[in-house]
Amino acid sequence: MRPDVLLLQGPIGPFFSRFGDELESRGFNVHKVNLNGGDKLFYKRSGAIDFSGELQHWDAFLERLIANKNIGRIYLFGDCRIYHRIAKEVAHRNGVRVFVFEEGYIRPNFITLEEDGVNGHSPMLRKGFKLPVVKKPSQKESEFSINVFALMAIHSMAYYLASAYRKKLFPGYQHHRDFRWLPEGFRWIISGFRKLRFARKERHMLGNLLPEFENNYFVCPLQVHCDMQVVVHSDYNSIEHFIGDVVTSFAKHAPKNKAIVFKHHPLDRGYTDYTNLFNNLVSELGLQGRVFYVHDLCLPTLLKHAQGTVVINSTVGMSSLFHGTPVKTLGKAIYNLPGLTSQASLKAFWRKTGKVDRDMFLRLRNYLVSHNQLNGNMCKPMSEESISGLVWSDQLLSEHTYTPDRIDTPTKPTLRVVAGLDVQRKADDGRSDDAEAA
Repeated sequence: MRPDVLLLQGPIGPFFSRFGDELESRGFNVHKVNLNGGDKLFYKRSGAIDFSGELQHWDAFLERLIANKNIGRIYLFGDCRIYHRIAKEVAHRNGVRVFVFEEGYIRPNFITLEEDGVNGHSPMLRKGFKLPVVKKPSQKESEFSINVFALMAIHSMAYYLASAYRKKLFPGYQHHRDFRWLPEGFRWIISGFRKLRFARKERHMLGNLLPEFENNYFVCPLQVHCDMQVVVHSDYNSIEHFIGDVVTSFAKHAPKNKAIVFKHHPLDRGYTDYTNLFNNLVSELGLQGRVFYVHDLCLPTLLKHAQGTVVINSTVGMSSLFHGTPVKTLGKAIYNLPGLTSQASLKAFWRKTGKVDRDMFLRLRNYLVSHNQLNGNMCKPMSEESISGLVWSDQLLSEHTYTPDRIDTPTKPTLRVVAGLDVQRKADDGRSDDAEAA
């Protein structure tokens, strides 16, 4: 195992700085590349290198850095960003392992750390995996509840301000979303006002919904408008496309006594509002009184009383399974397993949702907690058990601790998909997920 590791872009905030400290405490030599002023602001450790070149030169820069520093592994957040997609290609050419952070497959209180890719790029989808026999986690999980909305807003505004202030130091940087600091700050302010407004507006909605439609409505959680898991790992090109498809199918095939509740993503409040789209669809398709568009209703409560849940590949699908509510996925998702989620068409799902196999769900959850889920939060430390504020499973702790005599072999992609309950494998149909990340 090589002791030198490289950090690329992490989540907005100081998490990667804390994570660098933890890796160092486990015997690694930690290096970092900053791509913009926001990265530079939050990374407080020494030894960071600024990449100020054009995107077209990123490949060669990274190749040289890996060779000069003898890098053995790379850590990054989000594998669909263009810089990270290129980094994975360079790493594979040079025998370097890549580990990807992402929001947790299990919510709340978990984050994902998986080798070579997450969600639709996960090795679990490509190579298959065997569910454990035991249904309980092997270690105790920390239980906590925290509202990090205000802290996320502060981190985001600081990140965009720092990036604007130091723009001349990173003239070639290309961000994966709108990178103007003023509009971004304004959107977070709008988000705060909308949170308060919809909380008041919707305070009686559950009381009106449940008496008429309890166990006779479907929940449809919306993902953020710029979620690369939608563009890269589904056939939808936008959330509007998804909404139109689902509402049209519901109008044509769902029984007349059913309703559907679309829930806006809490981190998308300041960016999008689909009120006009829903009004037009409801009017056009004659769905008055059966389609609800909400922002701040309690999601666990919605799931507990629903007949089924329709998602693209949102982690809300896992939450729905936890509450015993059947799930239909319309994109690639690691939990979309035969026997666990509906494998029927959306048309058929409206009429027959099936049931959740509780035993299989618990086995899947246990597998995830042991293999790629870290108990904690990237925005704020939640445990004193580690420098990063995370609780590590024994397997993950061993995997991410420097061991001189261990052979560190990268896991290169093998295009395979899960076909059955455990380790059943099928050849890839030739399609590629590597769509361009915006």
